[in-house]
Amino acid sequence: MKRFSFSDMNRSSGEILETALVEPVALTKYGKEKLVILTAEAYQRLAGKPQVQAFGLYDAPDDVHRELLSGLDEILAEGDADA
Repeated sequence: MKRFSFSDMNRSSGEILETALVEPVALTKYGKEKLVILTAEAYQRLAGKPQVQAFGLYDAPDDVHRELLSGLDEILAEGDADA
């Protein structure tokens, strides 16, 4: 993890933010890490938050198609049982 001081952030914020898109960046004050900048995706993984993905009918992966069809089959079977 690259380290930058708060003063560096004032002078080179663009470079630091670009670096944070590739890897986490530590911001230091008086030589001690105070903040870490990381991508939203990395944060969500650390926080245990599931990532939301959306697909169109034609670009969904095969496993998503199978899961969808399985769910539809269950719904149809429940409808037949109720009739």
